[in-house]
Amino acid sequence: MKKSFGPRTLVYPVPVWAVGTYDKEGRPDVAAVAWGGVCCSIPPCVTISLRKATLTYANIMERKAFSINVPSAGLFKEVDYFGLVSGREQDKLCRAGLKAVRCRIADAPYIDEFPLVLECRLLQALEIGLHTAFIGEILDVLADEDVIGEQGFPEMNKIKPVLYSPELHDYYETGALLGKAFQSGKDILQK
Repeated sequence: MKKSFGPRTLVYPVPVWAVGTYDKEGRPDVAAVAWGGVCCSIPPCVTISLRKATLTYANIMERKAFSINVPSAGLFKEVDYFGLVSGREQDKLCRAGLKAVRCRIADAPYIDEFPLVLECRLLQALEIGLHTAFIGEILDVLADEDVIGEQGFPEMNKIKPVLYSPELHDYYETGALLGKAFQSGKDILQK
């Protein structure tokens, strides 16, 4: 028998991202965001959800761009810090000892020390309730050379992305490879 928890944000896994933006004066800021994911293949898009009160919300509305910075497990404390304070009060990147770099295409900064970065242009903003969902078209993907595998793409086991457990407020790192997508289920298909 399954236990009911009612309507809650109990979904696993939830990615932990650092969203990079510029403010009106061109100062870089970064926010920890766990409400996000892929939302379209063509054009390639991601969605993130933010509260209106955040500086990142205002920056995205102003600049119509943002970056998604995927942290490795070794940077989970820095990402957690990004969610503890506002960029209105502190220069979070400076305090965390991280370097902001201007994106090549999007009008946003990315974090140099993070192994995977998506440059995004705002396509739509949808007010849902407490949060606004921002849909960003992925204009470019940047990856450190050391996380690119033999097939020429970034590999999860090399990136070691951080995952979040809603409701419990815990961070995790990814585990072992289980199998190949669109292949592993063929045994059942052939029964």
